[in-house]
Amino acid sequence: MLFGKPKKRSINLALQGGGAHGAFTWGVLDGLLADGRMHFEGVSGTSAGAMNAVVLADGLLRGGREGARAALETFWTAVAASLPFEIAVPSPSGQDVSLVPGFKMMLQWSHYFSPHQLNPFGLNPLKDILLAQVDFERLRTHSPVKLFIAATHANSGKVRLFRSPEISADAILASACLPMMSRPVEIEGEPYWDGGYAANPAVFPLFYECTSSDIVLVLLTPLEHKATPRSALQIKDRVLELAFNATFLREMRMFAHARAYAGQSFFRVGRLERRLAGANFHIIDAHETLSNLKTETKLAANLRFFEMLRDAGRVRTQAWLQGHHDQIGKRSTVDIAEIFA
Repeated sequence: MLFGKPKKRSINLALQGGGAHGAFTWGVLDGLLADGRMHFEGVSGTSAGAMNAVVLADGLLRGGREGARAALETFWTAVAASLPFEIAVPSPSGQDVSLVPGFKMMLQWSHYFSPHQLNPFGLNPLKDILLAQVDFERLRTHSPVKLFIAATHANSGKVRLFRSPEISADAILASACLPMMSRPVEIEGEPYWDGGYAANPAVFPLFYECTSSDIVLVLLTPLEHKATPRSALQIKDRVLELAFNATFLREMRMFAHARAYAGQSFFRVGRLERRLAGANFHIIDAHETLSNLKTETKLAANLRFFEMLRDAGRVRTQAWLQGHHDQIGKRSTVDIAEIFA
């Protein structure tokens, strides 16, 4: 542009869940915010992605891009300091982390005792952190982005989307409620579990309820593994991972087939056909960073580990921006038919 500042490009964000691995998404968001060339219209998040989404929105509301960067750092630092004892120990290189034996033993108890027995008072330090940091009342009426938080209805398996006017601490906790670790979160008399079972994350609201043509998928779960699991523990971890990713893969496959079907028509006269033809998909993933980490590290609340993942997210985002920023608003930077169909 000859005069004034270049117009910011509008994107939607789909933030996948993954426990402590969500610190990688912190780095992605920090990188996008620091770059400053893009506007966020809609943000869909599940579990850790929901945490990042609501903290991002509240930070933007309080202080713009720099406010959001500070809010994300405050949140993840608080999560690392929230437990009364150290549950994870990083390796000397800082590139990996292991849970301490005592905490591993506690996890084993979850196979034999329900959350109602292990935690009869329903204590959840994440709720205290969210209530201390996020102004939910203000966010419900003045959110700077359209929020879509996914939770799973425990008695039907249906996805429940909490949109901006419905956002609360309980909605975020419901999205991150692991059934073996926490009792269901009740909202309006209905029980909810982790949103990953029904949408990880939900992409369809970004397509139907936002005007931006670009959807950036921030993925923490590998789209494909190089090796087949052999041990009982490896198989169990893979089955759980597949269960959390199945609905997302199915949804993206639907988009791929729908785009291909709409593309067969020379005259795209329908609103849906035009929307499908104009939709652009992009992926920022953590595969190189997370592929060699044990599944147990998703529970590793450790600041040094969080910062390693954050830094990896920043680097990955900077590389993505360098290679693809000019294509935003013009075309997809990934072939979803090749990846998902």
